[in-house]
Amino acid sequence: MKNSSRLKKFLPDLIVIISFILISFIYFVPAVMDGRVITQGDSLAAVGQGQEQRDFMKRHDGERTRWNLSMFGGMPSYQMSPTYNSSKPQDLAKKAYSLFLPNYVYLVFIMLLGFYILMRAFRASPLVSALGAIVWAFSSYFFILIAAGHIWKFITLAYIPPTIAGLVYVYQKKYLPGALLIMIFVAFQISANHVQMSYYFFFLMFFMVAAFLVQAVREKKLAGFLKSTVVVVIAGMIGVLTNSSNLYHTYEYSKETMRGKSELSHHGAENKSKNGLERDYITGWSYGVDETWTLLVPNTKGGSSSARMSENLKAMEKARPEYRELYKQIAQYWGEQPWTAGPVYVGAFVLMLFILGLFIVKGPVKWALLAGTLFSILLSWGKNFMPLTDFFIDYIPMYNKFRTVSSILVVAEFCIPLLATLAVKEIVQKPEILKKNMKYVGISWALTGGMALLFWLLPELFFPSYISNFEMQQLQSLPTEHVQTVIGNLTEMRISIFRADAWRSFYIILGGVLMLIAFVSGKLKAQWMVTGILLLCLADMWTVNKRYLNDNDFTPKSNEQQMFAQTPTDLHILQDTTKYYRVLNMATSTFDDGVTPYYHKTIGGYHAAKLRRYQDLIDIHLIKEMGVLQQDIIRTQGTMDSVNADGYKVLNMLNAKWIIMPAQGGTVPVENPYAMGNAWFVDNIQFVNNADEEIDALAAIDLSRQAVADKKFESVLQGFNVSTADSASTITLADYDSNFITYTVDAKKDELAVFSEIYYPRGWEITIDGQPAQMLRANYTLRALPISAGTHKVEFRFEPASIKVTDAVAFAALVVMLLTAVWIVFSEIKQNKRRQKQ
Repeated sequence: MKNSSRLKKFLPDLIVIISFILISFIYFVPAVMDGRVITQGDSLAAVGQGQEQRDFMKRHDGERTRWNLSMFGGMPSYQMSPTYNSSKPQDLAKKAYSLFLPNYVYLVFIMLLGFYILMRAFRASPLVSALGAIVWAFSSYFFILIAAGHIWKFITLAYIPPTIAGLVYVYQKKYLPGALLIMIFVAFQISANHVQMSYYFFFLMFFMVAAFLVQAVREKKLAGFLKSTVVVVIAGMIGVLTNSSNLYHTYEYSKETMRGKSELSHHGAENKSKNGLERDYITGWSYGVDETWTLLVPNTKGGSSSARMSENLKAMEKARPEYRELYKQIAQYWGEQPWTAGPVYVGAFVLMLFILGLFIVKGPVKWALLAGTLFSILLSWGKNFMPLTDFFIDYIPMYNKFRTVSSILVVAEFCIPLLATLAVKEIVQKPEILKKNMKYVGISWALTGGMALLFWLLPELFFPSYISNFEMQQLQSLPTEHVQTVIGNLTEMRISIFRADAWRSFYIILGGVLMLIAFVSGKLKAQWMVTGILLLCLADMWTVNKRYLNDNDFTPKSNEQQMFAQTPTDLHILQDTTKYYRVLNMATSTFDDGVTPYYHKTIGGYHAAKLRRYQDLIDIHLIKEMGVLQQDIIRTQGTMDSVNADGYKVLNMLNAKWIIMPAQGGTVPVENPYAMGNAWFVDNIQFVNNADEEIDALAAIDLSRQAVADKKFESVLQGFNVSTADSASTITLADYDSNFITYTVDAKKDELAVFSEIYYPRGWEITIDGQPAQMLRANYTLRALPISAGTHKVEFRFEPASIKVTDAVAFAALVVMLLTAVWIVFSEIKQNKRRQKQ
């Protein structure tokens, strides 16, 4: 009987979880049944950038390399699917949490389940909790993330609601369950390796704790608040420590990347933050102020940049026949972001419930959610609201480490459905609250449904232009007599897109309001009202999401493999028997290229956190040199005869032996005879005062015979005389793999060797004949090493000792987490025994 009672207690939760599985499956049918996949930019780039690591693991029985040679001349692999021994237990736990569901299906499921856990922490019924999970998980941005291949960002966001559920439990004095939730899901978040999302939600958690503090002061329960806060901090720290290896090495790596401090002061200094990314880079994707209305009307700015005007049937009804071909080239999106995969839409009726919640929900959480919503909207405007953005870039720790400020809207996407669901919870538990305050429903409807109706009636009053500034410039290239006609017709088409969605939002909100009225008047029971709202919101958000992620986005797995099929150019280059050289692909976007690294060691690649000095090299030298090199290749028809290679000496320094050039119908390989090889001896080294002098010197000296270095490295050469290199001295690459490289040296005199290998100050063990040696950084990005006369073996090996230390810390934290779980289970068993005796 007691087992039956326990089952009955958890049966509603079980039904909801099964429903979540079904909903997640249904969204991806039939693609998930066919085994098809999404082949989008970021996911393809991840495949390309990670191929060297996968090959290394096959060669070394699952061992991982922490250095990647395939991109940007070489870089740490810490931010390429980072995995450590201490992360393996978490990987298994995360799979169990997702019930081992198939790809894509499990993503939506964990997004639903996490918010459901949060709503149950707020003591909402299973049905109301399911409503909250639906309106959170089906926010358009999450499905756009899947379509774009931003899977780690998606997964991080899925683990945030249950983390906050732990916070709520702790402040409800359910210390152990709350602490365990915080430990687990903080650990899961960080292991998903998208710290930016966790960082944004830290502000919301701060707002919530501040609200709890205000409540504690008012109720004179400050001691309880302090105890809860200590538990939250300790639990959070344990969750953080389980990812010690990942966090520590990411932190160390970040100092050397674009997210760290630039040492340059003269090159674009006015655009740099004090210790992070450049302002233009941080704010490149800023949400428009008027674009924020996409929260209510998804097509406020047309939708996606990838969708063409010709694909929208509503718009093409207004199209002039003579311009139909032109509209195949013009995007539906007309906002000011450089590019977007789609809008942030939280659901029209969800937004109305959020506003209603501001009136009827009581307690501190409401104000924290309002603060979080406003905070994220204002910061998402980025360059459109620079006073606040400048303040955060300059004064708020770590803010300047992250780009794409518009993504902070995920905080609003969380706060809005949470407060909306809490409003439904209040209405269900206290039906009289609406009977006495129907005016709040009217106000909420006016601010949402009323605005949608106004948008439909007077679209040009609120949005005077339906052409972006960039498009306006592009359209000027049309024959003069067509410019104004096209602008007028395009404006008319886009107004029709906007009005259609405004009307859609209006009747969705109207449908929801009618259900509220039916409930208040006694014509609809609470459970049917909640079910009706759930179905209304699901239908609304489902259909919007299908605009950006639908069955047409899935292709057979073989298509993904074809993206990495070897081309005739690849085959030609791979026939080169030279042990180690680099490839420069100028037939694609060189520094946003995730395909070429699949087969080659490249000058370019794809990564959002390149080494800062390499990015400086790209900005100041490589882009310019690529233009000169391309002209020489075209002029000599690929022979490279009788050219002045000084125009691309830095590319030669980086051993760019093969160039991939665009050609009609494909690409052609061109061999660069001026590449300087793996290593060479120099006649002298010039020491300079700062980074600006060092990077500028690269254009002024003969890099094959001279080197330049910062004067702080002078001590490495103390007692070592650098003089004209002996032409009989040789240095030859003997062997290499992803994490080591070995040279044999026959030096007729003391020599200074420069290596075409990227300098990174941590983790490298350098030996000469097995004895430790000290390298210096030369030529802004390369390694240099003094070598005494004689025959030697020189080895560079990347094996950071810090990994063992941080893994030990992580395992200790995992043990604490496990003991906490065991203690909770043991305590529950004891309590059940006591109840049975009673």
